[in-house]
Amino acid sequence: MSEAGRLDLRSLLARAEAAAPVGVVDAMAAALLEMLGAHDVSFLIADFSGRSLSRLGFDHDIETARPVSLLGTPHGEALAGQRSVVLREDGETRVLAPVTSRGEAVGVLEVALPFEPEPATLEDIELAAHQLAYMVIANRRHTDLFEWGQRTVPLSLAAEIQRRLLPAAYTCEADQFTLAGWLEPAGQVGGDTFDFSLDRHALHLSMTDAMGHSVESALLATLVVGALRNGRRSGAGLIEQALSAHEALLGYARDGGFVTGQLVRVDLVSQTARVLNAGHPRPFRLRGGRASEIPLHAQEPLGASHHPSWSEQKLALEAGDRLIFLTDGMLERNAGSLDVPALMREKVA
Repeated sequence: MSEAGRLDLRSLLARAEAAAPVGVVDAMAAALLEMLGAHDVSFLIADFSGRSLSRLGFDHDIETARPVSLLGTPHGEALAGQRSVVLREDGETRVLAPVTSRGEAVGVLEVALPFEPEPATLEDIELAAHQLAYMVIANRRHTDLFEWGQRTVPLSLAAEIQRRLLPAAYTCEADQFTLAGWLEPAGQVGGDTFDFSLDRHALHLSMTDAMGHSVESALLATLVVGALRNGRRSGAGLIEQALSAHEALLGYARDGGFVTGQLVRVDLVSQTARVLNAGHPRPFRLRGGRASEIPLHAQEPLGASHHPSWSEQKLALEAGDRLIFLTDGMLERNAGSLDVPALMREKVA
């Protein structure tokens, strides 16, 4: 054990980084067990449903993922509150530290100690959890283990295709903004997508909704997201991006098919934004305690006509604004009775 229950963070990170991608969690757990004299170390990864965590483990040559509810549990408190929770029971102390990087809540690191940790030791564990987030994010491109642990519900083929279209992280934090995206439900969606990219002076956003709810809609979404990314990465403006996606649908989509979308460019220097609304539901804005729909004009969906005429619309922004962009699934079926403005006011009350 390190002196006074402290971690040698440099050695801890070196051992974890030397491990194979699939073993990075095990390597960090072994180092924590040794350095702190811990009784047990676990990593619990947040699942796709947003309702539970999966405690990853390895038992008799079999990967295990045991669910732990988020609702009303200390683990849920640590993840939602983004702060460590310390539990004392039977002469043991359990520290639940959020595993988070740039706003992406990856999961929870649980460390069982035979002693009451000093504030410095608690801070070490929190730093280790933060570094673990970086390692999981960096290594999940090399293995299916972490994604497997997040799948507490089976995914349809359409949902599998769709997930490959989503950004690698659903959240991003910077000095000027915090961004977060989500899909619901986790296992059956097929045509709804969102994407974002951050450059030196601008935040780029897109949200699209392909007609239908099957593999066909996922294929339409694939064409659109690929075209939008290709245009964005070549420096194209919003109208040029929309035209590229539109032409991809006309040229390659079988039996037609259209996609509604919203393309946004936020200038982080001037704190202004421009939006291209291709037949998509209007966003909502919370400002000064009042939430309302933003009156953007809806123009033609992508792929819906042979001679579209899109234009950019200004979106006024002020410090403290909260914006919600959504697809029509949040306005129909089970979510049809959801009062979005009331929900926005409630979350900041």
